[in-house]
Amino acid sequence: MNASDSEKEDTEIEVIAITPNEENSKLMKKEKKKKKKVSLKDAEKKGGVCYMSRIPPHMDHVKLRHILSQFGDIQRIFLAPQDSSVQVPAKRSRGSRDQAYSEGWVEFGNKSVAKRVANMLNGEQIGGKKRSSFYYDLWNIKYLSKFKWDDLTEELALKKAIREQKLAVELSAAKRERDFYLSKVDQSRALSAIEERLKKKQKIQKDSGPVEKVIRHFPQTKPIVADAKKNKPELSDDILDAVFGGSQVMY
Repeated sequence: MNASDSEKEDTEIEVIAITPNEENSKLMKKEKKKKKKVSLKDAEKKGGVCYMSRIPPHMDHVKLRHILSQFGDIQRIFLAPQDSSVQVPAKRSRGSRDQAYSEGWVEFGNKSVAKRVANMLNGEQIGGKKRSSFYYDLWNIKYLSKFKWDDLTEELALKKAIREQKLAVELSAAKRERDFYLSKVDQSRALSAIEERLKKKQKIQKDSGPVEKVIRHFPQTKPIVADAKKNKPELSDDILDAVFGGSQVMY
């Protein structure tokens, strides 16, 4: 072998040892995926949720995100619509198309940021532009310790189920009341119709005068008057002798 051939073999061996094979590349990809999953879980654990007990009128999730995003990264926002029976009608100048919200939840990307924002803003004036309708409103925000977004979804699902069940009970009660009312209406109509017929009959009788009593005569056979003794059958002496054996007592 020449010196050049031996050098080529050494270089080939070195190249094969350095380049990773397919199995090693798959393992590397799996490890990277695992690291990504772990990082996402850590990010979820680090997130914090703040609760707002009051949402100012004419404020929606877009405006709320715009205001709070200057304090930190916001992941999700949920605002609960206000009940229509409790909702206060808006002024005519502002229009009544704005949706009113009763309460809300804001998820920050960092737990420490959520705590800091809640402690800093609670009880303070919202501010912003003076022409905004919620400029003089106050923040009512509180940090929820050990509260996750999944807890909120479960609570909302439970409230929805309770609300639907309550609505079903109210609908069934209203249906029973409606059926009872309709039955009473039908009864009253029937009674009123009977009374009207009786009144019409009495009016006709008054107009026609007193009604003569009609006596009906049926053809009958005349009773037959006859002497009971004559009609009574008499037994002959021969029959009596046969019955009593010829012994008769004469009186």
